Amino acid sequence: MTGLPKKTLLRVLNGESLKTPPVWLMRQAGRYLPEYKATRATAGGFLDLCYSPDHAVEVTLQPIRRFGFDAAILFADILLVPQALGADLWFETGEGPRLSQIESREDFARLKPASEIHDTLAPVYETVRRLSSELPAETTLIGFAGAPWTVATYMIAGRGTPDQGPARRMMYNDRALFSDLIDLITDATIAYLAKQVEAGAEVIKIFDSWAGALSGSAFEDFALKPAQRIAQALKAQFPGLPIIGFPRGVGGGYMQFAKSGDFDALALDSSVPAEWARDYLQPHVAVQGNLDPMLMVTGGPRLRVEVERLREILGDGRWIFNLGHGITPEADPRNVEELLNIIRG
Repeated sequence: MTGLPKKTLLRVLNGESLKTPPVWLMRQAGRYLPEYKATRATAGGFLDLCYSPDHAVEVTLQPIRRFGFDAAILFADILLVPQALGADLWFETGEGPRLSQIESREDFARLKPASEIHDTLAPVYETVRRLSSELPAETTLIGFAGAPWTVATYMIAGRGTPDQGPARRMMYNDRALFSDLIDLITDATIAYLAKQVEAGAEVIKIFDSWAGALSGSAFEDFALKPAQRIAQALKAQFPGLPIIGFPRGVGGGYMQFAKSGDFDALALDSSVPAEWARDYLQPHVAVQGNLDPMLMVTGGPRLRVEVERLREILGDGRWIFNLGHGITPEADPRNVEELLNIIRG
């Protein structure tokens, strides 16, 4: 990566503070958009949508066409990696993902090595290649993966769980097996993300949605260190590659991510006080966030109040505007338009 970046997101990730922050929204391609629902209906199931480059490119581009966000994020799912490792994956209507469980050393032994994931994931790389050529020149392309801990919680439980109990039990009862699973997912994630970058992704984001379930040494060993290993490996292979971490729900643990030096930005969940982020995180990294996603449902005068509040607190530093988590299916696209009007003036 040579020269000074022209794209606003890359400028902030390279250290600039901009008067008008770059804007994109987690899950910006999704069920709140009628055009997404129409494409989803023609694609078939959710996994068909992820593995069809024609459909995945289309739904990734839809919010860019409609809103002109400063970044597009690849349309995929964090559970494609375990599927590529050999886990069975399916989606139950109205209930979310289901996977074959890893509960024993025998289950683990049936998984593939990280080097064998690429045949399954080849359609994802093709989607990235097409997006790289089809996006507007000013729009940054973000690739992503789930962090090893969050992916492991699904692989062990076979589904989402309220407290990540099955994964935490394995972590304490069979640390060797748990560590081996984390290491395998980490290796696979590095390989997966490297292929995304080779295909044209300009920024990588690592989603650790359930990092807040870990504490103490477990947080360091299974949230922080694997994310660092991914970031370090990618930066060694692609010098200058910007990486955004999202250790959702870790509170003060954000400081360890910020001070590690391995991340160019941190995405803040809605619970992180903006003043604290300004004082303790922005001196080290760019920050992204962290408007309550419910305001995309409700809109109204409070939307402007909360956006302006974030601008007042974070706007003088390195800041990327986003939500504190993904936009929900109940969101009103008109509220997204109003959001952009407020930010961009």
